[in-house]
Amino acid sequence: MTLAKLTSKNQLTIPKKALEAVQAETYFQLDVENGRIILTPARLTITGDEVRRKIAKLGITEQDVHDAVKWARQQG
Repeated sequence: MTLAKLTSKNQLTIPKKALEAVQAETYFQLDVENGRIILTPARLTITGDEVRRKIAKLGITEQDVHDAVKWARQQG
């Protein structure tokens, strides 16, 4: 078991060995499941399918997008 320390500024220090084991770079996706924080190394480029899955997970509809565009155009 490897420990990671949470600083007084809510920053998490992850040991170098752990990062090397997952070939992590700079960014991580953070999820909370059943009281656990799960960090997954993240790529900065995403595919269209990943975007569509995220939109579906959030429950965003075509009408939501239409309404958002309409609202944004009224603001500017």
